[in-house]
Amino acid sequence: MEISSIPFLNQEEYSYFYSFFQELDNNSNIGDISINKRRKIDDPAGENNSLKEILNTISFLDDLDIPNSTFDLDFQKPSSNFASETTERVRKTPPPKFDGGASSSTVTEEMVSGQFHGGGVGGPQRRLWVKERSKGWWEFYNSDECPDMEFKKAFRMSKATFNMICDELDSAVTKKDTMLRMAIPVRQRVAVCLYRLATGDPLRTVSDLFGLGISTCHKLVLEVCAAIRTVLMPKYLQWPNEARLEQIKAEFESISGIPNISGSIYTTHISIIAPKVSPAAYFNKKHTERNQKPSYSTTVQGVVDPHGVFTDICIGYPGSMRDDKILEKSALSQRFNMGHLKDIQVVGSTSYPLLDWLLVPYTSQNQTWSQHSFNEKIGEVQKVAKDAFMRLKGRWTCLQKRTEVKLQDLPVVLGACCVLHNICEMNNETMDADLGFELFDDEIVAGENARGKMVNAVQVRDSIAHNLLHHSHGGSGFR
Repeated sequence: MEISSIPFLNQEEYSYFYSFFQELDNNSNIGDISINKRRKIDDPAGENNSLKEILNTISFLDDLDIPNSTFDLDFQKPSSNFASETTERVRKTPPPKFDGGASSSTVTEEMVSGQFHGGGVGGPQRRLWVKERSKGWWEFYNSDECPDMEFKKAFRMSKATFNMICDELDSAVTKKDTMLRMAIPVRQRVAVCLYRLATGDPLRTVSDLFGLGISTCHKLVLEVCAAIRTVLMPKYLQWPNEARLEQIKAEFESISGIPNISGSIYTTHISIIAPKVSPAAYFNKKHTERNQKPSYSTTVQGVVDPHGVFTDICIGYPGSMRDDKILEKSALSQRFNMGHLKDIQVVGSTSYPLLDWLLVPYTSQNQTWSQHSFNEKIGEVQKVAKDAFMRLKGRWTCLQKRTEVKLQDLPVVLGACCVLHNICEMNNETMDADLGFELFDDEIVAGENARGKMVNAVQVRDSIAHNLLHHSHGGSGFR
């Protein structure tokens, strides 16, 4: 568009053109500047004379041959499809670069209008940013190249046992792919949970190894533990049936010479962060004295068979509660009291009371030969439960440390550890010697006057002690 005239000028345009044409006159004829200045001073009209000079100069420029490209302004009228073309255009942005190169981000292709959740035609454009993380460690352990020993060192079980657990949990933990991302495979979900329980490593370490977010790893641990409780616990942790009970009694009798023993009971403590609600109830006095700092704990009571497999567990009572009180409130004690379990003996330590169905050692200082012999045999049965808890804590290292799991979620995690312990024991998964763990549970003697002690229980224990001393190890005198 060629400029030929200026019909109207406001104050800004006037000032601009006045300066502009003054410079033009300055370049063409320096002598004219002084004349123009004198005219401006002498002319009382002032601004009117200046405007006349500008108009005269413009008419002078009309006679000059000025190239059109200097003043061409290329404006294109928008087409009728301009709005739709703008909406359909996909803008691609390169990923941001980070120093160090360890982690980077990528941008998925921006979704076209109407393709994103909640977006209609002509809606705002969205882009999904996904952080790239290395999955090399997990890809190696998930491949055939990983030796079984290396796999077992990381997950505390062989590949065959791991595959069995994945198959059992497949329907419970499988997630569907979405428009935004692919679902995490079942094997990786289970592996994250097992590795976290087995090593007790911080979530940040687990995140780096598996190439997942920290919060995602924490969520996976809780989800898989809940699935283990729902799917696997009814199958792998339950009170034995009649046929299995007879086998257990026979095996314990071969160990101790005492008939009708169906289990060995023990209670351990799991260190926790001081809870906000009722912290005094979880305060552990014995652990505080040993650690020289305030310690808090929750409890796990378990009954095991001769192979160290849990047949009953009671989880979640505060650490300040004594073992005999926990037993009194447990479902196991209630089943015995209601007569659901008969002709059964369970062996416990001195922290438990002597009951009709619970055998505990003698605690008097001056013991007879029969009492001493009885304590030795009972100690062999009690050692089965202690060894089982040692393997439980040794195999799942997270139980050795002060757990960061919330108190309301902790029973699910502890129950999952017990179920996984049973699966490993049933599948003959040996534990490395360097994973051995020494228990530090201080037993508080319940005392001869503990609640629940019965005269009949005293007579039964004395009879067993007498027969142990005077009869052979086969236990024929008990029949």
